[in-house]
This record gives sequence, structure tokens and C-alpha cells, in this order.
Amino acid sequence: QVQVGESGGGLVQAGGSLRLSCAASGRTFSSYAVAWFRQAPGKEREIVATISWSGAYTYYPDSVKGRFTISRDNDKNTVYLQMNSLKPEDTAVYYCAVAGSPNRWPREREYEYAYWGQGTQVTVSS
Repeated sequence: QVQVGESGGGLVQAGGSLRLSCAASGRTFSSYAVAWFRQAPGKEREIVATISWSGAYTYYPDSVKGRFTISRDNDKNTVYLQMNSLKPEDTAVYYCAVAGSPNRWPREREYEYAYWGQGTQVTVSS
């Protein structure tokens, strides 16, 4: 079984920055892609960033491209999401998800992420 836990959420003013961390255990972490999703009240969950198992490839939707950066430290079994120039519309619960299969990058295909954390709240005030 894989345990996934997020940290680093909080309240920040518009234009500010936050760094989220995702720690995973229970597998050879370096073999699995990881993604960050978010869900705002009344909206569907959406992907905000994903990184391949080696870290060689990343993907961002247009809504966060240029503001968010995903990275990973496989020695620490941790993935980070650096969020800059935050906007009120970035307010959501942010979830970390680990792919279900090794050496496979699902990119934005949510159904291929099998292990999810409990989420961390990010609130951006205007």
C-alpha cells in the first residue's frame, strides 16, 4: 500500500507564494509519476501539475503555466509544488496523487492516479 500526505497549505494574499510538499511511502517512489490536482467548492477536480517518474517531463494546464512549478526529490520521496503569483481563483483543496503503474506517465489522465492524499487547503485572499 502507498501512503501519500500533503503539507504546506495555508492562507496567502494575492500575488504571494506557497510551496506544497507531497511525501509518499510504501513503494519505489522513483518509479512513479506524481501529480497535483485541486478542487474548489462547487467545481470539478482539475489537474494543476504532473511530473514523470524521473522528473524529466512535466505538464501544466494553461491556468497555472508560468506560475506553478512541480519538482521532485526521489532521495526524499517527496514532490513539491511551488506556487507563485497566486490569485484568488487558485483557492482550493490541493491533492497529491501517485500513479498506479510504474514507469508510466499518465499526464492529465486522472483515472490512472491510484493513490491520493487527504488534501491541503490553499486560500488566496484578494
